[in-house]
Amino acid sequence: MKPARYWIEKLALTAHPEGGWFKETFRSEDEFATQQLPERYSSPRNASTCIYYLLNQTDHSCFHRLQSDESWHYYAGGSSIRLFIISAEGKLETKLLGNDPENNESFQVHIPRNHWFAAELTNQNDYALVGCTVAPGFNFEDFEMGTFQQLSNNFPQHTELLKQFTLK
Repeated sequence: MKPARYWIEKLALTAHPEGGWFKETFRSEDEFATQQLPERYSSPRNASTCIYYLLNQTDHSCFHRLQSDESWHYYAGGSSIRLFIISAEGKLETKLLGNDPENNESFQVHIPRNHWFAAELTNQNDYALVGCTVAPGFNFEDFEMGTFQQLSNNFPQHTELLKQFTLK
């Protein structure tokens, strides 16, 4: 198995604002006009976008949400990823993304729009390389990073988890 540094260099990954490493690999040429989209979008969007995303050792993805649905796809690494997903009503779901179905891991995990989510490695001595697909396509206008204050006010039942996965 190749080390994380190999993939970071080979795929030209750069630091991601939410944590980890990424590179956009696809942006559909097809585009939806603003009037074709739900009201939550204020400008046109590509039909879909894809990135490579890598978490290495103590990297994690902080709680954030998107205005579009996102699907994560497992590719490689010695660790699976634990995804924490919080609905607008505060229901917490934990899903495992990986290649071991006997350990309740799935090759794909889907995150509905407007759900807060964060991710960590199940083995912090290793890494995981995944892909993320967003439809309608990703636009930073639709990206919201959660703060501890904001999320703990809305979801006090998850305070301990939020302490671990929000920017300080």
